[in-house]
Amino acid sequence: MGPHRARFMLLGLAAALTAALLAACGSSTAGSSASAAPKPPILIGASLSLTGDFSADGVAFQKGYELWAGQVNSHGGILGRQVKLDILNDNSSPSQVVTNYQKLITVNHVDLTFGPFSSLLTAPASAIAHRYGYAFVEGAGGAPIVFAPKLSNVFDVSLPIANELDPFVTWIKSLPASQRPATAAYPMANDPFATPPVQLALSKLAPAGIKTAYEKIFPEEVADYKAPADDVAASGAQLVVLGSTDVPTVSAFMSAFEQQHYNPKAFIAAAGPDQGQAFISAVGKANATGMMVPNAWYPGSANPLSQAMVKAYVAKYGGTASGINADVAEAYSVGQVVDQAVTHDKSLSNASLISYLHSGVTLQSVQGPVRFNSLGENLVATAFIFQWQNGKFVQVLPAGAPGSVKILYPKPGWAG
Repeated sequence: MGPHRARFMLLGLAAALTAALLAACGSSTAGSSASAAPKPPILIGASLSLTGDFSADGVAFQKGYELWAGQVNSHGGILGRQVKLDILNDNSSPSQVVTNYQKLITVNHVDLTFGPFSSLLTAPASAIAHRYGYAFVEGAGGAPIVFAPKLSNVFDVSLPIANELDPFVTWIKSLPASQRPATAAYPMANDPFATPPVQLALSKLAPAGIKTAYEKIFPEEVADYKAPADDVAASGAQLVVLGSTDVPTVSAFMSAFEQQHYNPKAFIAAAGPDQGQAFISAVGKANATGMMVPNAWYPGSANPLSQAMVKAYVAKYGGTASGINADVAEAYSVGQVVDQAVTHDKSLSNASLISYLHSGVTLQSVQGPVRFNSLGENLVATAFIFQWQNGKFVQVLPAGAPGSVKILYPKPGWAG
């Protein structure tokens, strides 16, 4: 073999070895880059009423979900993955909420689903999620119609609706006969959230000797509020228990009462006065004084998780703690419960999530402890009654419970 040929072969071998080494290095670098690539986000879908009758609540729920997601992501996400919300507007429509969850699951392919606002929308939405095997954790669907189908995938982190007025009923019955209201009015919006607690309260107060002066279910449309409000005023009932779902309903009744110069000794609404600044802006600070509402959360809660959420909310959205809508806490609690369950399972499997939430485990939220029964109701949620007192939203019942202050009773007159 000639020297030139031998030299050529050696050069060729060296080039081949160099190329092989470079290829190996390139492969190693590519593999390293792939392993270091960020994991895809966990996609969570929800339908909310950003417009329509429930828009005030829907927007508050959106803030609660987004606040929770931001807090989770700032601490590394869940299972090492960031959380991304996919929120669609259902315009407060039961038919649209069904369409939205079908799209979220079958077209957008979300990993998990969170619930909408109101039992009216939660009932049909949960059925869609059940059809596709998705866990459906929600915070504003506690009416009996949500649990009647006995779907295994439904979990409500908040207080069951039917029993939310129990502390108020107990207090009314405890009053001396000379102070107890002699008559009561029970106007109710035609909504699965509004009627159950009021009807249960009536069934307990009537046998206690409180005469029913008015009882009627009215259409849940703003144009239809004035007639029943005027009828209640005409009844002269000393106690009003209003089955409401939002601020506009309560505001309309308060306005009508003021116009009729009618001021009951006590006025409690199922929902509306709990919505912080939205309620104060609608009715005024002075007229709000004395108004009561049931709930499982308020901005002054001593719960450390709640205090941290309140601080984060004010930092993100501004305002004051007393102006935070209770819907924010309900939505935030949904995220917290799902976070704990997924972290425990180390999996996004909806089947595993459903199984774990039915295991009897007690989880923690800004609203307090959460433990579900076989229907998905939160067995350990505590019922409280709150009242607006001179611009402050304070806990008044159960009487003697930590944090409860004396009720303003009889209710002060209207400011106008």
